[in-house]
This record gives sequence, structure tokens and C-alpha cells, in this order.
Amino acid sequence: MKTKKLTVAQATIEFLKNQYVNRDGNENKFFAGCFGIFGHGNVVGLGDALKQNPDFIYYQSRNEQAMVHTASAFAKMKNRLQTFVCTTSIGPGATNMITAAASASINRIPVLLLPGDYFSKRSASPLLQQMEYGFTQDMSTNDCFKPVSKYWDRINRPEQLISSLLEAMRVLTSPSETGAVTLAMPHDVQAETYNFPVEFFEKRVWYIPRLSPDTLLLNKAVEIIKKAKQPMIVAGGGVIYSEAELELKKFAEQSGIPVAETFAGKGSLHYKHPLNLGAMGATGTKGASEISKAADVVIGIGTRYGDFTSASKSAWQNPNVTFININVAELDAFKQSAVPLQGDAKKTLQLITEALKEFNTGDIYVKKVKQYNDEWDSIVDKVYTTLDESKPVQAEYIGVLNNFIDDKDVVVCAAGSAPGDLHKLWRTKNSKGFHLEYGNSCMGYEIPGGLGVKMADSSREVYVICGDASYLMLPSDIITTIQEGYKITIILINNEGYASIGGLSESVGGEGFGTHFKYRNPKTGQLDGDFLPVDLAKNAESLGAIVYKPKGIQEYVESLSKAKKNDRTTVIYLETVRDRKMAGYGYSWWEVPVPEVSKSKEVQKVRKQYEEDKKAQKKYIKPY
Repeated sequence: MKTKKLTVAQATIEFLKNQYVNRDGNENKFFAGCFGIFGHGNVVGLGDALKQNPDFIYYQSRNEQAMVHTASAFAKMKNRLQTFVCTTSIGPGATNMITAAASASINRIPVLLLPGDYFSKRSASPLLQQMEYGFTQDMSTNDCFKPVSKYWDRINRPEQLISSLLEAMRVLTSPSETGAVTLAMPHDVQAETYNFPVEFFEKRVWYIPRLSPDTLLLNKAVEIIKKAKQPMIVAGGGVIYSEAELELKKFAEQSGIPVAETFAGKGSLHYKHPLNLGAMGATGTKGASEISKAADVVIGIGTRYGDFTSASKSAWQNPNVTFININVAELDAFKQSAVPLQGDAKKTLQLITEALKEFNTGDIYVKKVKQYNDEWDSIVDKVYTTLDESKPVQAEYIGVLNNFIDDKDVVVCAAGSAPGDLHKLWRTKNSKGFHLEYGNSCMGYEIPGGLGVKMADSSREVYVICGDASYLMLPSDIITTIQEGYKITIILINNEGYASIGGLSESVGGEGFGTHFKYRNPKTGQLDGDFLPVDLAKNAESLGAIVYKPKGIQEYVESLSKAKKNDRTTVIYLETVRDRKMAGYGYSWWEVPVPEVSKSKEVQKVRKQYEEDKKAQKKYIKPY
């Protein structure tokens, strides 16, 4: 057997750059390169390996969490068919990645993490940044990645790399099991050599299958749908990852079954399609809420049924409601005691459309859904055109942006009150135009996420909507966007604090405690003094961004026009009214626990309402 003597780090990069994926005959390299911040362990381990392989591009990041967010956003835009590697040293560099690793796994997004680890030989223990444990020497802070990774391993010997990398690729390219994959790389092992088999470095193609569901269960689902009077579809991110948008449209039109969209699935249908009910769940539209309440059959396609989607399991009130789930993941297919059609969304929709050629819900139902679509469009029109020049609210800023951008441009968001407003209001015209990280709703995702989106498709203008609190979490990779020439436009909304959670606090009797950016008041001892003199516009400018500070709608539009012509990341800094002023529509409950006992009369009042709302919560355990 021919061999090649390489260090473990060199072998890792040599292997990764020869990994390809193929779906439907379309083939591409799986890794687009590597993000990294070097420390004392990986600087001449993986650092040296990357330097020797300039065709495997190294990107410099400013924050370890940010680079994983960038990789995740990139992979999401690529429908999980391409991603990045992310490397750090041991200690805080590694643990900084954990939050973003959780986001990737929650959202079922592939990203490969290579954190440095303690010396496998233990020759210099304890290392700088190494945690010590009195009960074992076989553990490091990298063990913290285990609960947030879909696959985890530690490379203690060079020969372990072969089986570990193959297993990592199996998981990363699995439609059902993908997420963050962590391979902990001890510092000394990275630098050790081994005679690796040459075959290990040959081009390897991982074929992404389109699996079909069990025939018996498919027939069962078809019979249930045939008897349905008020069925509905919940379109999740799996529709888009599977590239099943046209199949969904065909099935909906043929059957007359309306479609409601999750955060990840928004854009599965054009917003004006007469069978599109719009946003589903706690941040949903009136039509989606009303249809959900009475639905007798719910067809979930590629959704994980998070609490926002299900309105904390209160959206479907029909006591005889039956669920049918189309999902590649067994975990998600079985949720809500559904008929589990475990399979690819595109393939399964093709099969179910063929089997239901003669089925249609009827003109009356279809007409009712169209009326909801038209009614919602009128509501959005009203929100978008009722403009306050003196100090516009967030929803108005969103409307102006929505009307300004081109059809193929992308809006990016993750946390705060903006996601809820966007879910309800944003008029999606293509399935990649709405990019929300809402599985983890991770503050700080927005700017690095915007970079990842732009890297995935530089032909699109990318607009990042970000509140001041979220901006403060991770503004640093504005520098990376400038360094690499990936211009994004950041809509930075100043709420003078945690406006979203502040509004939630007020709604459940908490009076917005601890959510304003204010001085401590010596008289009360609380953070209720004057507002802090923070200037985030200057901060963005100091990081290299072009900054505009428009006053009113007209100047905002002018700023958007100038930003579009710029070749460098631009920040549009906006002042607004802290109160989001975007009410829920229909039934839009989201469970937030309220204390059973409190000295506050407001909390006591809200607790009574909470107990009433809990009565609408269902278990969805009825067998099909």
C-alpha cells in the first residue's frame, strides 16, 4: 500500500479539500475553506497545514463564535451542500464556538469544528488555558461540545484520524443527522507525522440521497388526506433545503390545500400565491391562525414544530386533528403523533401529488384561503404606508426596506422583536430572500450571518437587520467583510436596550426590569437612571464601515440608495420608538411562565390570564 508521510494537521486539510457532494447529478466541493483564529496549539499545527494548501482558502475571523455563525449562514444558503471548517486553539477560543455550534445543530446545519486540545502525551500539563479536573486527566473544555454536536471525537493518535474524518463526513453530509461536528485536536498530535494511505486523500464523493417514505405509511397518509375537509400544510426549512418549492406549489394547487410557513420555511411559496396563508404560529397571520384552529389534517413538511410554530402547542384546536409529517429526520417525522413519512421532501411530495390526483378541497375552501391572503396583503400595505416622518417605528422601517430591495436580495435577522415583525410582514418573492436564524434566535448572529450569506452568493445585496443589543454582541466581523470585500448593508436600530425581551417582560407583568441601557440610579439602587451615552454609529465607523444616520423616512430611502452603490459594508443607524407597536393577529399565544405568587398586582393579573391560556394547550397524542 502506498503511503504519504504527513502531520495529522496536514493530513486533515489534504483530506478535507478532496471531499465532494453530489445530489441529483450536481457535484461540488463540500468545503469552501477554513475560518480560523490561531493560538499556541494550532498556529503551526493546522496553521502550517493551511499555509501549505493555499487552494483551501484560509479566512481570518475576529471572534470564534462569529466564524461558526458565518459558516452556518453560508451552508444554509447553499442548502447544506457546502460549508466551512472552523479552527481555534484550546481554551476560550474553543469555548467561544459552543454557542454557535448549538445554533448549527438546532437548525440542522453542517459545520466542521477543529478546536485545539490538551497535549495527548501530557508532557507539559497543565497547559496555558487548560482546565484541570481532580477526578480525571481524560477531559478538557472541549467535552462541552458533546451536547451541542451531532458527532464528537478526540484524535489522540494519528491513525485515529482516518476513521474519525470518515465518520465526520458521514454525519456532515447526512440530510437527517447533520449539524455541528467537533473533532478535538490535541496540540502535540496535530504536529505528529504518520504514513497515511494514499487512497485516503483521493477524491471522495458523498452522494446525497432522496429517500422515499415507507409505501404502507404513504398509502395511510393518502387515505387520511382524502377524507380531510379542512387540511393545511406547514412548510418548514426542509422544503427549501430539499429544493422542493415547485413540488410544494404543484401539490398545493392540485389539492387546494393552503400553506402556512415557519421562520425557516418562509419563501416556500411566493407571498402573493392565493394558497399562501403566510406566517405560522405565535408570530403568525390572521389567516394562518384561523385555518389552524379548525384544521382536521396538518401536513408538516420539513418542520421541527418549535414552540413558535405550534403556538406552544395551542395552534390546532380541532380535537380530531391528525398530523402527517414529511421529514428526512426520524426525530421530526414522529412529532405530534403523526403519520411519519420519513423521506426527502421533494421526492415524497412527488409521490403524494401523484397519489392524490383526484383530490381537491373544493372552491369554497380555496376561496376562503384566498380571501385571507388578500386581507393580509391589505394589512401589510397599511403597516408599510402609515409612515411617521418624525420617528418611525420598526415595522415602518421594515416596510420601506421591503419595498426598496430587488427580488433576489436577502434580508438577514436572528434575534429581538424584528424576527416576529419580519415573519408576519416580509413579502417573500424567492426562497432565499428571507434568512432567519430562529432555532436558537442567537443574538450576534446577524452580522457574521450576513457575511456568510454574501459569501454564498455575492450577486445578491444582503441587508442585515440588527437591534443595538444584538449588535453589541458581535460587531467585530464588520472588519472581516471589509477585509474580504464582501459588502453587506446593516440596518442598525437603536432601541436603547433589550427591546424585545423588555416588551415581553412588560406583557407578563415584569415592567421591563433590567432591559434598558441606563445608569444605575443612586436613589433607587436600580438601573433606571438616565440613558447611557453610547454611540454605536461611531463604533461601526471605527471598524471601517461607511455610516449613515438618516432622520425620517425620506433620508432613510436616500441612505438605502447610497448604500446600494457602495462597495464597502455600510451601516444605516436608525432611531426608533422602543415599543415595537406590531400587535399579534388572530390567536398568537406563546408560553412564557408567570410566577404563581408575586407581590406585584400586575403579575397576579397576568398569572390568571396565563392559566386561562394554558387551557388551550394540547398534547397531540391521538393515534392516527
